Amino acid sequence: MIAVQFNPRQKEFFKARGRHICYGGARGGGKSWAARMKAVALCSKYQGLKVLLLRRTYPELLENHVRPLLGILYGIAQYKQSENAFLFPNGSILKMGYCATEQDVYQYQGQEWHVVIMEEATLFTESQMQFLTTCNRSTRTDFRPRMYYTCNPGGVGHAWVKRLFIDRDYKGKERPEDYVFIPARVYDNRVLMETDPDYVRVLENLPEDQRRAFLDGDWDVFAGQYFSEWRRELHVCEPFEIPDWWQRYRALDFGLDRLACLWGAFDDVGNAVIYRELCVSNTIVSEAAKMILSTGDERIEDTFYPTDLLGRSSQSGISISEAFANAGLHGTPVANGRVPGWLNLKEWLHPVDDGVGNIRPRLRVFNTCTELIRCLPQLQYAKTGDPSDVAKDPHDITHAPDALRYMMDGRPRPGEKPVEPHWHRNTNVQQQAASIIAFGGRR
Repeated sequence: MIAVQFNPRQKEFFKARGRHICYGGARGGGKSWAARMKAVALCSKYQGLKVLLLRRTYPELLENHVRPLLGILYGIAQYKQSENAFLFPNGSILKMGYCATEQDVYQYQGQEWHVVIMEEATLFTESQMQFLTTCNRSTRTDFRPRMYYTCNPGGVGHAWVKRLFIDRDYKGKERPEDYVFIPARVYDNRVLMETDPDYVRVLENLPEDQRRAFLDGDWDVFAGQYFSEWRRELHVCEPFEIPDWWQRYRALDFGLDRLACLWGAFDDVGNAVIYRELCVSNTIVSEAAKMILSTGDERIEDTFYPTDLLGRSSQSGISISEAFANAGLHGTPVANGRVPGWLNLKEWLHPVDDGVGNIRPRLRVFNTCTELIRCLPQLQYAKTGDPSDVAKDPHDITHAPDALRYMMDGRPRPGEKPVEPHWHRNTNVQQQAASIIAFGGRR
């Protein structure tokens, strides 16, 4: 009999129902312990259950799980080192695995695992996760297959974990009801709070970006993030009625894989808001132009696009920019380099004094622009080439941010606020009029 004590968040994790259950979001929330005990509880309860518990590397697996389980399961389950697995008397098996390289995941090809637990899931790539879902199946009638994940913000898998469990942005056959997220912070782990209060102070004393990720579990910041200036509470706003005199512009990034078009409005004092987006995949130029031009009848001062759309096709003899113009969408190419463009965006996102005592960024985004809001904070510093550049991979998150870069590279002009008529008061005239009224109009 194993005596355990759960904190409230761990209880939620143990009771959660769903095909995919994610637990974590910050350091010190008791994630690894919960994953181990969930695996032990399932193997103990169900006969012949097959559970696969994974870490990214073998040293992590050994230190975080194999050694603790050797003590927990002593006299309860037999550890078979040749298989790196714990064998339970009821026929259940708890397999300890790792995927240090992308190819390591294929060692599980063709295998059937009723439960897959991905510990520190953000250290796994999306393709590894997707392959593992094909191994998570069962012909049993008494148990539904499921996957558990524990994680912190950051890592190579940050984007897919955030999309599924935080943003809840689903594609294809993914069903919202299959995905459950249970947040956990160090303050939820009363055992750690009591036994090692210094650890909490370590987290509280981290630099702001790391503190937001490791202590607060903020998924909009992580190690290696390019736009660490991004704050959802500062940069995202509810849609509001944009005055007619604000200057409006468009900017687009186009490829056969993805079209991203953004609409921006600029006031008279240097503030901007991105108020509309259009992001679609696998569309040709004529259809892209048609969709862009059909979104609204407001006056657009200009449409900016990158200079690489000027290149002529060897098949048709015309450039993509000409094809857009032939379809009715005219614009202006922008030629600012990548790094200057990204650094310019950092300036737009950096909070400044607005002149009336408020500190706020010059650029905000309507909360309806979900693709830009999802992708911009996920961009990371390039690991090769210019270290001041943005990484080009994962490529699918670069399109909307590129369109935003082209927007600001175009140097859009601010709007001109109409001058309101102002009637200057003449004190002498007012006094004379008052005297006339007082004396019944007689002089």
